Parts: sequence; structure tokens; C-alpha cells
Amino acid sequence: MTIEKNLEETKLTLKLDGRLDTTTAPMLEDEIKASIAGVQKLELDFGGLAYLSSAGLRVLLGAQKIMNQQGKMIIRNVNDTIMEVFELTGFSKILTVE
Repeated sequence: MTIEKNLEETKLTLKLDGRLDTTTAPMLEDEIKASIAGVQKLELDFGGLAYLSSAGLRVLLGAQKIMNQQGKMIIRNVNDTIMEVFELTGFSKILTVE
């Protein structure tokens, strides 16, 4: 998986490409932890994301908890397969998906 990072003042956009799974979830978690200070809006662009595992869901839940304290998190460009994972796990009720 690759992560393209764009920080504009208090808005952080992370564009993901590839698979968010057990192997790559720590990479996203590290990037979020290193970049989240002072961020009021976190946008995750899933346009290039092909797969999401439970390890990826755990990272998203952690990011959502942080952003509940300091702003908001939005997930954009979610494909049908990943949206189905969000719906089946109940994450669609927790996360803001546009």
C-alpha cells in the first residue's frame, strides 16, 4: 500500500492505494500518529484502496476516536466492496463516509 499525504493548515488528507490489511495497517497507523497533532479535519481518500481487513478497521476506529476529540474524520471514494465491509461491521454508523 502507498500513502500520499497532503497537509493544508489544519486539514490532513491521506490518499491510500492498494490493500489495507495486517501487513500495511501499521504503516497507516504510524502515519496518522505522526501527522495528527493540530489536525482538525482528517480526510481519507479510499479511491485507490482495493481491500480492507479487520486490522485496517482497527486503525480507522483508532483514528476516529482521536478525531472525535479534536475535529472530524471523513472517508471519501469508497468502493462497493469496502462499503459492504463498513455496513456488515456497523462501521457505516460510526464513520462519516462520503
